[in-house]
Amino acid sequence: MSSFPRSLRRALEQSAQRFGSRPSVALVDGDSMTYDVLWQRAQQVGAFLKGAGIGFGDRVALLSENMPNWVAAYFGITASGAVAVPILPDFHSSDIARILRHAGIKAVFVSRRLLTKIGELAPSETGAIVLLENWQQVIAGETDPDGGTPILDVHAAPSTVYAVPERLPVADDLASIVYTSGTTGHSKGVMLTHGNLLSDVEATMTIVSLDETDRMLSILPLPHTYESTLGMILPIVRGSSVYYMDKPPTAPVLLPALTRVRPTVMLSVPLIIEKIYKAKIQPELMKSALLRKAIGVPVLRKALHRIAGKKLLRTFGGELRLFCIGGAPLAPDVESFLREAKFPYAIGYGLTETAPLIAGTGPERTRLRSTGPALRGTTIRIQDPNPRTGEGEIMVKGPTVMKGYYRDEEKTRQVLSDDGWLSTGDLGVIDADGFIFIKGRSKNMILGPSGKNIYPEEIEAVINEFEHVRESVVYEHQKRLVALVHLDYERLQKALQSLSESDIRQKANALLADLQKEINDRVPLYARIHRIIEQAEPFQKTPTQKIKRHLYIPTALRRDHH
Repeated sequence: MSSFPRSLRRALEQSAQRFGSRPSVALVDGDSMTYDVLWQRAQQVGAFLKGAGIGFGDRVALLSENMPNWVAAYFGITASGAVAVPILPDFHSSDIARILRHAGIKAVFVSRRLLTKIGELAPSETGAIVLLENWQQVIAGETDPDGGTPILDVHAAPSTVYAVPERLPVADDLASIVYTSGTTGHSKGVMLTHGNLLSDVEATMTIVSLDETDRMLSILPLPHTYESTLGMILPIVRGSSVYYMDKPPTAPVLLPALTRVRPTVMLSVPLIIEKIYKAKIQPELMKSALLRKAIGVPVLRKALHRIAGKKLLRTFGGELRLFCIGGAPLAPDVESFLREAKFPYAIGYGLTETAPLIAGTGPERTRLRSTGPALRGTTIRIQDPNPRTGEGEIMVKGPTVMKGYYRDEEKTRQVLSDDGWLSTGDLGVIDADGFIFIKGRSKNMILGPSGKNIYPEEIEAVINEFEHVRESVVYEHQKRLVALVHLDYERLQKALQSLSESDIRQKANALLADLQKEINDRVPLYARIHRIIEQAEPFQKTPTQKIKRHLYIPTALRRDHH
């Protein structure tokens, strides 16, 4: 095998040489690109950028749903030495405008549906605008986006030679600026180099294996680093095929796609598998008194979980061998089920600031409640560990750590030391085998009246195990713990379908009272919930489905929080 590439340009070029006629990226029910064609498209994008006066280090935005042309544009931008700025499609127009101005964008590759989100910006603020579906250049203010001239020739012969940029990108050059959508509401531009991204890919390959026979179905947004590094760059380096859906991955869209693609590998956030567990698996396991009794007997429970696991694998197309979970904590009860069901889940922990993976393990080494050990080449230590518990802030150092936040030296200094240690903001412990156990975010930690550390995430995990609960947020108010709880109303209505609306409401109130008692029976005395408040609407979330907690903490507390 060739030496491991140190730039994204070299990574794609090597894969085109090795896997030329094999499919690289495709729509589930649409066109696909071979590796040869993907490399050709990337070079054509680079040639266009050069012709448009966009040079080394200039920023180029990508604003689109997942599609094969997104991948071609990303590699074209980075292969030319320009910097890709992927923007999440769900961002509000005002946030997008702020990002485009802050990053000093010279061109935008945008999908037809999202074109209106940049429509109010002056041409001087966006430079060239290219429609991703058909590569046509859009004239600013044009009412018909399809009336422009294509920037590349999709019918060009694969042997066409394209001019090489005057300077080729190397490992230390900036490849991407990723504007995060975090749980604290502050969007920062994370600067990731070619070396950051490819070091993460290379280290990930030591814990999970992919090759040219693998098929990956993409269900997460490409602008998120979890998906773009591990769901795009990694499979392309390994010669695998990645399939995209042209609609959001709701059940009616996802289930036929799983049948069609029969993926061998998938990346997911916990919420997706947790929803499947609560909506499909748990009701089946609890539908009769006999089954409920059997679940209480360990040997019978494991047998039932194993049967359910086989059904779950069939739902995913029957050929899944690797289901990677990351982006947020996995519910303990769901993880226990996956383990007993022999479902091939891998677990990982990371941040946008680390390109993203910091720690992880393949299916054969998972350990309940742990994110696994540090990746090869990454060093993790616990800052100021509690002498009694060993808990402290997780600090990271290694080749995947970002250069800093774009045009924000103050925020960079807050998290990145002069000698390269990154403060993650996560609290955790490391066991004797090097496995990391995350307790929660340092910003969320509550100091109990007896001086004990209370981690809201741990109490929420207990609350969320109850069958009629969808999700929850725990916070401190007037020195007491309060839980906001969003119930599973669909399940409640099914269970209580013969009752009137007012009776269901009464039942829900009684359920919350019972829930409070049961939670308090299961948590330590210092972590007891004083009050439960019903949260009627689902919580707003980040792209990796973490709840935006800052929106739900009372205003006075929020001021203290920041």
